[in-house]
Amino acid sequence: MSPTSSSTKPLVVALGDPKYVGDEFLEDFKREFDFEILPATNRQETQDLLPKFIARSRPVDAFIIRMGTIPYEPFDEDLLGSLLPHCKIITSASAGFNEFDVDWMTRNNVWFCNTRDAVAEATADMAIFLTLAVLRDTTRGEKSARIGNWKQGLVPSRDPTGLTLGIVGMGAIGKYTAKKASVFNLRIKYYNRNRLPLEVEQEYKAEYCSTLHSLLGDSDIVSISCPLNESTTNLISHAEFAAMKPGAFFVNTARGAIVDEEALIRALESGNVTRAGLDVFCNEPNINPYFLASDKVVVQPHMGGLTDVAFMKSERECFDNIRSLFKTGRPVAPVNEVVTK
Repeated sequence: MSPTSSSTKPLVVALGDPKYVGDEFLEDFKREFDFEILPATNRQETQDLLPKFIARSRPVDAFIIRMGTIPYEPFDEDLLGSLLPHCKIITSASAGFNEFDVDWMTRNNVWFCNTRDAVAEATADMAIFLTLAVLRDTTRGEKSARIGNWKQGLVPSRDPTGLTLGIVGMGAIGKYTAKKASVFNLRIKYYNRNRLPLEVEQEYKAEYCSTLHSLLGDSDIVSISCPLNESTTNLISHAEFAAMKPGAFFVNTARGAIVDEEALIRALESGNVTRAGLDVFCNEPNINPYFLASDKVVVQPHMGGLTDVAFMKSERECFDNIRSLFKTGRPVAPVNEVVTK
């Protein structure tokens, strides 16, 4: 689009091609918005291409960031400053947003939206997969089969029936996890910043624990589903692992930094935690070598939300938040609050 374009449609730019949103959905969106793709694959390319795009085109009204954010992080003024002062909203296809400088956006009257439900069910599926994997000792089982030992040295694994799954964080992911866990005859307890209404607890067959340590002490399996922020960084550390049932199982599909990894390693080595299922790590993609080598750990490369349906939902949420802002003055699911003058 040339600088002299007379289009009155808001200009929406996506960082990379939203391949999963669907052609029909995108064509419908283009009836109301001009849409362009910034073909940058990493931080340096974005810093180079975004100002040039704006200079030869026109100011950007809305900016979309798809999944796969690591090559671009962090999303701060140094990366996105050229969007100002015109950009009104930045949307992310990810659920977590610790890599985004939301304070900077708020100070500059830019709405920021994550995706609240798009990846929730897929991430819950990963939590259930890891729960079953640690109970069934799949790391050692697969290794034994691959080297030709079959079941040699393996003992009967744990059955989920009758065990208690303790969920830390009962948002969308936690709720999906609770619903799916009931199929495996797991009892559900949860700890959350705020207690859910009684009818919601009944719907998900979940019992509330008023403190984190009471949940940990009551649970055979602990699953982390809370967001990463200042209050949850290192939420699970030495004291928390010590509060768990001896021989408990541990699953994390949230964010790596919620867990003190050295404390987890000590708990695994002492036997206080039997096995851990981890989809997230502190220094992704650089994983502590212990987790890669240990038979006590089931490892996934942050794959929880990476399904075709989750990608479609997450990309559509980005577009829906933008459409809502320009129609109603407010996105569907903002993380921050922008005071309009």
